[in-house]
Amino acid sequence: MLVTATTVLIIACPCALGLATPMSVTTGVGRAAELGVLIRDAESLQHAAKVDTVVLDKTGTLTEGKPQVTSVVALQSEQNVILQIAASLEQGSEHPLAKAVLDAAEKESLTLSVIHGFEGIPGKGLKADIDGNTYLLGNARLMQEQGIDTDASDSQALELAKRGETAVYLASNQVLLGIIGISDPLRHDSAAAVARLQRLGFDVVMLTGDHPDTAKAIAAQAGISNVIAGVLPDGKADVVTQLQAQGKKVAMIGDGINDAPALAKAEVGIAIGSGSDVAIESAQMTLMRHSIDAATDGLLLSKATLRNMKENLFGAFIYNSLGIPIAAGVLYPLTGSLLSPVVAGAAMALSSITVVSNANRLRWFNPSKRK
Repeated sequence: MLVTATTVLIIACPCALGLATPMSVTTGVGRAAELGVLIRDAESLQHAAKVDTVVLDKTGTLTEGKPQVTSVVALQSEQNVILQIAASLEQGSEHPLAKAVLDAAEKESLTLSVIHGFEGIPGKGLKADIDGNTYLLGNARLMQEQGIDTDASDSQALELAKRGETAVYLASNQVLLGIIGISDPLRHDSAAAVARLQRLGFDVVMLTGDHPDTAKAIAAQAGISNVIAGVLPDGKADVVTQLQAQGKKVAMIGDGINDAPALAKAEVGIAIGSGSDVAIESAQMTLMRHSIDAATDGLLLSKATLRNMKENLFGAFIYNSLGIPIAAGVLYPLTGSLLSPVVAGAAMALSSITVVSNANRLRWFNPSKRK
């Protein structure tokens, strides 16, 4: 009786069950770091394993994040005057497009004017005074709200949009003065990365505040058919909520301050490591290499880690389910012998070794070979 009790106690030791989850998680997080993906915690891994929809911010994620002025349409005055006024207004802005305008003005050696009464209008543009005149610089939505007629420039704006350029309007005294076209080229690996996501079965959505025509032009280059455009900065989280309401498990990839609410709202927020601190703080994963492929690697590894965890738990459960009755002597009527405590100890150690060995398989996980 003492031998049987000792044998049951040894073989029922839940070492394998206790090691099953932590070993998989620890190995998975370590392998993710080797692949250039920093994962915050085990919960993030579990959520990432269930993702079926990937939402991509456009600027700085799909594109280079280095916008350049590529067109200046002067409706009033001359091109250099339009550019000089726009650059003067952008002196007070921290928007990514502001640097493009300022760089273009510097390239043309233009002297900037002093501005007064600068007012940033989130998601739309800005307002400021130069030499007593009030100027507006921003998107078509801003012009419409201010009652400025843009009908005469629709053909030029459409042409810019078809080329994937963002149209920035300049107006003063209720008159549209010109349009500046700013292009942010697609990253060299974005199209291939998107194709890989789609090939693996993920639904890919591009989310941007750009004009729909501009967004569609960029999305076509990237091979994305599902585009949500014209979204204000504070509306990105609402889009994620809408997708979740449709039953989708969403991973949001972004790099900007205005992406932070959406990153926090998604099942898994994935921030570009070179992005803003706010975005990184809001995300559950951070990419140390600026590539969507890194995000794909992280999602695939999360699925592999969860699968590995289930394998470990299943193996440990089967071991205990079979081992305990045998240790208790269920086979004694048939064999006439009891399981030795020494054998039980070896079996218990072997189960732990099996769990650890299976978890360590993740160290050689290669996402590029996953179909």
